[in-house]
Amino acid sequence: MTYQPKSEFLHTIVERGFLADCTDLQSLDEALLEGPLTAYIGYDATAKSLHVGHLLNVMLLRWWQKTGNRPLTLMGGGTTKVGDPSFRADERPLLGPEQIDANIEGMGRVFARYLDYSDGKAMMLNNAEWLDELNYLDFLRDIGRHFSVNRMLSFESVKSRLDREQSLSFLEFNYMILQAYDFLELSRRHDCLLQMGGSDQWGNIVNGIDLTRRVIDKEIFGLTTPLLTTSDGRKMGKSQGGAIWLNGDMLSPYEFWQFWRNTTDADVGRFLKLYTELPVAECDRLGALEGSEINAAKVILANEVTTLLHGAEAAQAAEATSREVFEKGGTGDDLPTLTLSAADLGDGMSIAQLITRSGLAKSGKDAKRLIAEGGARMNDAAVTDAGLMIAASDLAEPIKLSAGKKRHALVVLQG
Repeated sequence: MTYQPKSEFLHTIVERGFLADCTDLQSLDEALLEGPLTAYIGYDATAKSLHVGHLLNVMLLRWWQKTGNRPLTLMGGGTTKVGDPSFRADERPLLGPEQIDANIEGMGRVFARYLDYSDGKAMMLNNAEWLDELNYLDFLRDIGRHFSVNRMLSFESVKSRLDREQSLSFLEFNYMILQAYDFLELSRRHDCLLQMGGSDQWGNIVNGIDLTRRVIDKEIFGLTTPLLTTSDGRKMGKSQGGAIWLNGDMLSPYEFWQFWRNTTDADVGRFLKLYTELPVAECDRLGALEGSEINAAKVILANEVTTLLHGAEAAQAAEATSREVFEKGGTGDDLPTLTLSAADLGDGMSIAQLITRSGLAKSGKDAKRLIAEGGARMNDAAVTDAGLMIAASDLAEPIKLSAGKKRHALVVLQG
């Protein structure tokens, strides 16, 4: 990078590895030096919780606020009814208003951990506020005329779908116009000068900048973060058990902590800079550790990230549980727990069913494969028979199930 930013926000995010692209880095830097600005990131309400894949941009908003600026979290109550086609192979399932509202409420609990919404320091908005009120003919006349279909077809997110001869509905095709309109409305209503997002949103962001310039002749900016993969090529936030949710009722703080503790050695330094607030020099020092010492850095990473989301007590409890399970061979009080009644067990339940119901395998087939490959353990002893039956009498004491060395769950009898 030839231009070195002088504003605190841009200097921080460049140093920590957040920046992929910016429409005009120098002009944005100069605007930030003149005084606080307002920026937004949009989130469609497709689930009841954000997941780890969202966390990079949540941290970006946090740094935006920590450096004296105002963040807007824009909830897609309107755009979720359409669905973002960006780099997807198929159309998103359409959700009803009640489900969308419930999802927004769940996602809001995560934002409240990272941003201070008091006294207007941050705002949470819903684009249904203006999108639901649109008159179709007026919108076509006033907004649609600024969009070239030829140009829209050239965007990589659309082009990749068409090149694979996969259907792109007219509904989805309109998504990029609605997102551009969001930026225009936020600029009008709240003097929002910057949209941020993942690099897959570049085309949508540029559309909003172009539309705002055409309609109200105002200079605004776009900034994107890199799409992260782990050093072994996996998409950030995916695990064998599925998405790493940020809401504690969808993924326990212990499981969240364990996800970060299991970070690949090569990713530790990078993740410390992106997902914690430790000084950069300390992140680099910890990331350079080798051998058994890197494990101490992973514990620091897990503690720092978990403290931000779930609080210091949850992080300490997760570390204590991990030490109990891994170092002392115990069961740990904070492990994910499957509670069964005697009626649930009936005449007995196979070990494969228990492994599946505890969340250590996605299906009975996966559980049987895990057992066949020698990866399943019960109370730290290898399980070799997928048909082994567990009765209520076997649960006088909790059973610890393990899938490999790092994933564990308890099975307990109710009452």
